[in-house]
Amino acid sequence: MYKRQLTIFAQAVSSGLLMTSPYGETLHSAGARVMYGASMLYVLAAVLAWKPGGGSPRPVLHASGFLVLASAQVAVGIAHLPSVHLPLGVLMFGLSLLALARR
Repeated sequence: MYKRQLTIFAQAVSSGLLMTSPYGETLHSAGARVMYGASMLYVLAAVLAWKPGGGSPRPVLHASGFLVLASAQVAVGIAHLPSVHLPLGVLMFGLSLLALARR
C-alpha cells in the first residue's frame, strides 16, 4: 500500500522536474510505468485478499477505481493535455493520502 503513495509522490516530484529540466521527461515517463504497474499489482493484491481470503470487497473497488484513474492519467499524459493531466494527478495524490490516513 505504501509503495503506491511513494510512486505517486515521485510522480509529483518528477512532474516539477519535467517542467524545469531536460531530464525530467525521462524520469516522469519511467515513474508513470512504475506507478501504473503498482496500480495493477494493487488490484491483484486486493482481489487475492478478497476472494480466497474472504476479506471485504471494498479494497477491490478502491483499487479498481484507482486503476481507472491511472489509465485516464496515462491517456491524457500521452495526449499531452496538461490541463487535465495535472489536476487528475493532484486528485490521485489526494486520494492516495486519504487512503494512507485511513490506515
